[in-house]
Amino acid sequence: MKADRLVAVVDCGSTNVRAVVVDSNGVFTAQSSLPNKPSPQPGGMGWLIWNMDELWDRVRTVLRNVLSKVGKVDAVIVTTWGADGAPVKRNGELTYPPICWQCPRTIPIAERLPSIMNPWEIYRITGYQIISFNTLLKLIWLRENEPKALDEAYTWLMMPGLITHRLTGTFHIEPTSASTMMAMNLAKRDWSSEMLKLAGLDVGFFPEWFEPGDVVGYVTAKASEETGLAEGTPVVVGGHDTQFAILGAGVKHGEAVLSSGTWEILAVRSSVFNPSKVGFEWGVIIEADVEPGLWNPQLLMIASAVLEWVRERFYPELPEGYYETLIRDASGVQPGSGGLLFIPSFVKDSGPTRRFKTEGTLLGLTLSSSRAQVYRAALEGLSCQLKLAVNALVESTDFHIDAIRVVGGGSKNRLWNQLRADITGMPISVNS
Repeated sequence: MKADRLVAVVDCGSTNVRAVVVDSNGVFTAQSSLPNKPSPQPGGMGWLIWNMDELWDRVRTVLRNVLSKVGKVDAVIVTTWGADGAPVKRNGELTYPPICWQCPRTIPIAERLPSIMNPWEIYRITGYQIISFNTLLKLIWLRENEPKALDEAYTWLMMPGLITHRLTGTFHIEPTSASTMMAMNLAKRDWSSEMLKLAGLDVGFFPEWFEPGDVVGYVTAKASEETGLAEGTPVVVGGHDTQFAILGAGVKHGEAVLSSGTWEILAVRSSVFNPSKVGFEWGVIIEADVEPGLWNPQLLMIASAVLEWVRERFYPELPEGYYETLIRDASGVQPGSGGLLFIPSFVKDSGPTRRFKTEGTLLGLTLSSSRAQVYRAALEGLSCQLKLAVNALVESTDFHIDAIRVVGGGSKNRLWNQLRADITGMPISVNS
């Protein structure tokens, strides 16, 4: 690739939508971001969905912002969070909106699934634990509650596919996001008919497989008008943001990657798919790597969402995503946070504490407890969670971890990085 060639990366997270233009040396030449959040589904059930028109509006806005600075780009790629997707008609129209991973409607399905299929067998096939937001559970919910949404659909697209379709008009699915569905035969990097039958589906319902890096289509005239991208610009297959963070971190032997954002994912790259009983008990999940023939054993843990919960309740005067005041205040608090113990198990069926069935807990409050102590206790609790995750990966994979490389928004919190190092006893490096 020539040095002057540019790629626009649409990095669509559940809390921020970002566009970055990168040159062939990996240098960011322009970037723009907007906050992102799910919408309450009309009906007052407390359900959450993604409004695709609003999400697309954010995507095209950040693209226009970066293109105003650099002009034309040579290619586009899309990465997003995993687990969420939607059924679509042949013209791309949704038959049901994407159900958000935070929506509680699938919890009863997760609770009853072990009586239908052995959780260990599910793990052995898919590499996935039963977590309430898994895509397969949403498909089962649709089959039971909104069957027309599936019956009238042409196919199913995960979030990268939904955005890519708006750019190109093409349908595709790729292994990195599909591996978050709990529906793949992960050893074969293909669908599991046995898992899909649980939702009354077969492999023919899903679009053609593409691999990350393939050209899936080209920017249409309509998408060009909406985004500012030149018509005919190649759109390259992306996928699940976590796997791309792992690839981009450039980890060395013995290093684990900690992708830190709303969720934290501690992962390694492995040349074998080896779901073990130990990993199953610890809550380890395994996803498809960007590169065929590799897999990503990992621990999925709630992270910055906990810190945002603290900010909302104890620092309500501060804007969303602003942490400098919290970090400054907590830096003046002694280790131990005045006796406060914070267990960050806010999503109890994920992370290394799932085996203990622990729920989110704050212990040790007194009349003299301060909000700075609460925030530091949350950071300490998250760092202890990381230590448990390291132990779990080492025990279940025989992968020796002696250093951790942190990427993502959570890597910018200097106090958190220091606590990670102190509590794990490992060097912490941060990608610039």
